[in-house]
Amino acid sequence: MRRRSFLTGAAAAAATSAGLAACGSGTPGESKDDPAAKGRTQVEFWGNVFTTPENAWYEKIVKDFNAAQDEVYVKYQVVPGDAWDQKLKTAQAAGNAPDLYIQAGRLDTAARTGLLLPLDDLIGADVLGGVTDAAKEVCQYQGSWYAFPLLVEPQMMLFWNKDLFEKAGLDPDSPPTDWDSMYAACEALAPVMGNGQFPLNTAVDSATFGWTTIASQMHVAGHLPISEDWSTADAEDARYEELIGFYKTLQDNSWIPRQPLGAGNSAQAFGEKKVAMTSQGSWAMSELAADYADVVPLTGTAPWVQNDGDQTTSVSTIGNMKWVVDAKAKQPEATATFISWALGGDPEVLKPFFVDTQFTKAPAREEVATVVDADPAASDAPWSSVIFEDVVPHCIPEAQYPWDVNLAMGDAIQAGMLGDKSPAEALATAQKEIQKVIDREKLAETRAEMDG
Repeated sequence: MRRRSFLTGAAAAAATSAGLAACGSGTPGESKDDPAAKGRTQVEFWGNVFTTPENAWYEKIVKDFNAAQDEVYVKYQVVPGDAWDQKLKTAQAAGNAPDLYIQAGRLDTAARTGLLLPLDDLIGADVLGGVTDAAKEVCQYQGSWYAFPLLVEPQMMLFWNKDLFEKAGLDPDSPPTDWDSMYAACEALAPVMGNGQFPLNTAVDSATFGWTTIASQMHVAGHLPISEDWSTADAEDARYEELIGFYKTLQDNSWIPRQPLGAGNSAQAFGEKKVAMTSQGSWAMSELAADYADVVPLTGTAPWVQNDGDQTTSVSTIGNMKWVVDAKAKQPEATATFISWALGGDPEVLKPFFVDTQFTKAPAREEVATVVDADPAASDAPWSSVIFEDVVPHCIPEAQYPWDVNLAMGDAIQAGMLGDKSPAEALATAQKEIQKVIDREKLAETRAEMDG
C-alpha cells in the first residue's frame, strides 16, 4: 500500500528533494540501482552482522518501509564487525558518514564530542515518551535524546547443556551459582568431554574480557576501576586479584580454552557442543534457536556465577542496541521519519524482531512489550522468565567512561589468567594505563560536565 500522507511538517518538506539510494547488499560500499528509488529522498543506513533472525528483520523492515510510501528510500548496508570502526571513522572524517547507523554501548562520548545529532526536534515528544526508563537512560545525554532504542538485554548469563550435566553426574536443573560450585561442575564435566572440548567457555581475549566483566568488577569490589569523579584510577584492589584468580583457576585446570573458540559475542562453540557451559549474553538463545535448534531443548539458563553466590546484585551489565543519526546527516528529517516508522510506530513492525529472536531481548517501549508478551509463542520460551525476572532487574548500566579503561582491565585479566604477570602486577599495569586515559582525555572535566 502506497501512502503519501506518511510524512508531516519538516519531514515532508525535506522528502520532496530529489535523491537516489540503492537497496544495500551485504558488501560495504556496494550498491545497485533500484527503479523504485527514483525521485525519492535517500537515506543511508549502516548496520552490522547480527544473528540470523536479526539480519532478516533489518532487511525486511527496510523493504517494507520502502514499499509503504514513495517519498523516502532507505538503503541498508551491512558492514562487517571487523571493518566497522575504521570504515565509520573514515567516513565521518571525510564527511561521508551514513545518515543513520546502529550503535551498541554508551553514546555519551559521541554525543559530547558532536558526532551525533540530537533527536528532540526530529522525533515527536509523544513517540519519545513511550520509551522505557531503562532504555531512556542509554539514549540521552544531558537531558537530550541522541538515539532511539530498539532493545535492552543482559550481556552476561550462564548457559549449560543439561544432557552433559547428567552424564557428569550433576543435577541438570541446578547450575553453579558461585565460583566454588563452578570449579566443582568443571571438575565433574572434564572427564565426559572429548578431545578439543571443554567444560566451560568464557572470554579468554582481553577485548572480550573488557566488556563481559564490568558487572563482575563491580560485584567483587563494590566499585569500578576508576574513582566516581573520574579523576583517579582505582584498579589496584585486592578483590580484583580474586577476580583474575577465578579465571586463572579455570585456565590452569584446562577447564576453559586458551584461545577463543569463536567471536566473543557468539554461542557457536556451545551450539556445536564443544563446551558444556558458556558465559554469554541473552542473545545466545536466539542464536541457538536459529542455528542450533537441536541444542535448545537441552539448554538451561541462569544468571552468571558470582564470587559469593549472590545473584541479586550486579549480575550483568544491561546492553542495548539503538539507532543514531550522524551529526552531518544529509537527510536528518527523512531519517527521523524512518526511525519513527520502524522503532516508534506500529508495534506489529517490531513484534517479529522479538518473537524471532526467541524472546531474549527486552523491547524499549512498553507498548511493544505488551504486544510481544501476548504472542502465543512466548509460552514456549521458558528462558524468557529467567532473563527478565532473574537477570534484568539485577543488572547495572554499561560503563560511561572510554573503552580504553575497559580494555586496560581486560588486558590485566588476560595477562593474569595466562600467567604472563601476577594478578597484582597485571593490575598495577592497568592502574597506570587507566590513569593515562584519565589524564589524556581529561576525564575529570568530562565527568563534571556530564553531571551538569
